[in-house]
Amino acid sequence: MTEDIDEYFRNTIGSLSPVGSRDPDAPIVPGAALTGSRCLELFDSQLGSRQLDLIARELGASKQGYYSIGSSGHESNAGLAAALRHSDPALVHYRSGGFFVERARQVPGTEPLRDVLRGVVTSASEPIAGGRHKVFGSKPLAVIPLTSTIASHLPRAVGLAFGLQRARKLGRHTEWPADSIVLAGIGDASVNHSTTAGAINAALHCAYQGIPMPLLIVCEDNGIGISVRTPGGWIEQTYGRREGLRYFDVHGADLVSTVDTSRRAADYVREHRKPAFLRLRTVRLMGHAGSDLEQAYRTRAEITADYDRDPVLTTGKLLVESGVCTPEEVLARYDGKRVEVRRIADEVLTEATLGTPEEVVEPLPPLRADAWRPAPSTVDSPEPLTLAQGINRALAELLGADEDVLVFGEDVARKGGVYGVTKGLQREIGIGRVFDTLLDEQTVLGTALGTALCGFVPIPEIQYLAYLHNAIDQIRGEAASLRFFSAGQYRNPMVVRIAGYAYQKGFGGHFHNDNSVAAVRDIPGVLVATPCRADDAAGMLRSCVDAARRDGRVCVFVEPIALYHTRDLYEAGDERWLAGFPSSPVPVGAARVYGSGSELTLVSFGNGVPMSLRVARTLAERGIGCRVVDLRWLAPLPEDDLLMAARATGKVLVVDETRRSGGVSEAVLAALIDGGFDGAMRRVTSEDSYIPLGPAAAHVLLSEQEIVDAALKLLG
Repeated sequence: MTEDIDEYFRNTIGSLSPVGSRDPDAPIVPGAALTGSRCLELFDSQLGSRQLDLIARELGASKQGYYSIGSSGHESNAGLAAALRHSDPALVHYRSGGFFVERARQVPGTEPLRDVLRGVVTSASEPIAGGRHKVFGSKPLAVIPLTSTIASHLPRAVGLAFGLQRARKLGRHTEWPADSIVLAGIGDASVNHSTTAGAINAALHCAYQGIPMPLLIVCEDNGIGISVRTPGGWIEQTYGRREGLRYFDVHGADLVSTVDTSRRAADYVREHRKPAFLRLRTVRLMGHAGSDLEQAYRTRAEITADYDRDPVLTTGKLLVESGVCTPEEVLARYDGKRVEVRRIADEVLTEATLGTPEEVVEPLPPLRADAWRPAPSTVDSPEPLTLAQGINRALAELLGADEDVLVFGEDVARKGGVYGVTKGLQREIGIGRVFDTLLDEQTVLGTALGTALCGFVPIPEIQYLAYLHNAIDQIRGEAASLRFFSAGQYRNPMVVRIAGYAYQKGFGGHFHNDNSVAAVRDIPGVLVATPCRADDAAGMLRSCVDAARRDGRVCVFVEPIALYHTRDLYEAGDERWLAGFPSSPVPVGAARVYGSGSELTLVSFGNGVPMSLRVARTLAERGIGCRVVDLRWLAPLPEDDLLMAARATGKVLVVDETRRSGGVSEAVLAALIDGGFDGAMRRVTSEDSYIPLGPAAAHVLLSEQEIVDAALKLLG
């Protein structure tokens, strides 16, 4: 199987005339830093990337391979790799085959051709993702694997650059040298994505304040995003004149200039610890992917016009015209690399692929409740606390006990949070570990993603659950997937605190009273906790931090806003909803059961728990004995405790303050059925509606009278 660019390369190189020989240790052209011998090495990396693309297409055509988004036309990024250190953490563009192969040259014992081909054929021996996806990633090469093609890794890159400097400031060790820089690669179409705009803004926001930001953003500009053209000059117009963002520009067809410009850009970032933007002009050869019919949106003349800017071809011509190689030697290297890659492809095709569900999900963090046993609390707090006070005390304890804990978000530091939950923490711990961020949820979560890679356990705050939704891919697509697509070699330990749910009085509407927890409940491997009282909140937060630290767990900690400062349960002044600070953590996946009634089990969480307790007292006045189950953990659900309480009464009413469609009650009923419960079951929920402002909220939110009515109907 041959491609047009394959034949064009052979014909063009074959038509060249040899020139006099040149010392390979001399500059490849007069005045260049790049020598002939080094150019040969970079050419070898470019050839490796090109032949990987060609073989991947063959494997795809024969149904033996599963990934054909290639790097052809982008092999000039091998020159970028030559300008960086192999210890500089890199989050690379998905057309970075040349970069990956060249970086591996710097680390003895690595096999980049084999590793990439193993990913193409989903071999379980592939060393980064274990056959779960084809990604450029390697722990020895400091290449952090990505699953995104739309630049959603850029907030993480900003967070990583910030984290490197924060670790250095706090005297903490990271796996990268202190003077490392972070590389983040994107395509020209991705510069228009909100994640790019937000991440670059955040980087400049840091630099403007004098906060070190050693970030090099490389835009591999081939002028087209699948079929949509990037307007000529758009990249330079948008990023070439940004105050505080040093701009570099180079044609990738010129390897000498590529290496030189890339080195100047990297040196600038390393020396000044400020962000820079490198536009690497490339071409895209052989379409977007193997299944892409490029002729449908580009003319034949447009396609073939790019052939002369093929970096593999221009480097081959450079070697011939400089006298380092003859045309025959260049073609021999080209064909030899083809033979080498084909041989490796034949070998990896014999390797085993993932064969069972257990093998596929193995990298996801385990639910090892027995391992999550943090040390008992050292905080002496005999006085009863509100939910907000309990969380505050727990955060103070965690920050004081372990120097790897960071607390940050919008308004969390000086103000102490919108509801005072983090009040006093910065004053007690210091600005280095408790700090405010700019008003951008993508940046808040990206900071958590990056600092987690630096060995911290970040506890970011998202002010309201509704605010999470415009940035949830930072959890879904970035945080939760990293361990899966790196076979556990990279982790994102974090506990994301979110103020959520409804029932606030006199404030809010939908954007401050959101109950859509389904968005986080369905993400594989994510732990979702939802406490409703002080002792549970403190114990659960400690367990989440321990799970994050031990297993790299991504935890979402949803706190009911309406219960933050609640003191009373039944009557005004009874202070029955206050609780002391717990001495022990709350086991992950363990429910809390109130009462021992034998006629009805009320299952709830969040605001529904005190509502259910009040309903239970109302029913008790009618002679009906109830027990109330506070799930506490929405993912994973406490199925054993749930089934035990259900079987004790034989009748279950699920009290769900969220929506009927996509709420929590669906999962609870399914768990009961799956567990073999054959008793009576019913659920009562809020309406499938956004939450309006003011008194109208009462028309769509679940009421205690509705719970009573549903319970009586279930009991007959």
